[in-house]
Amino acid sequence: MTIVLFLAPFSLGLGLLAVAAFWWSLRAGQYEDPAGDAARILLDDPGDQPAD
Repeated sequence: MTIVLFLAPFSLGLGLLAVAAFWWSLRAGQYEDPAGDAARILLDDPGDQPAD
């Protein structure tokens, strides 16, 4: 039963850490251009052509 006294605050702290990391990623602009990233993967890169 004493393990619950350790694990409950630990899990709450871990959850708060995850929320803080998500909040930081929102404030840092990590999700600014999701449509551009989806289209960019389909574009051909001219540097990937084999040399003749």
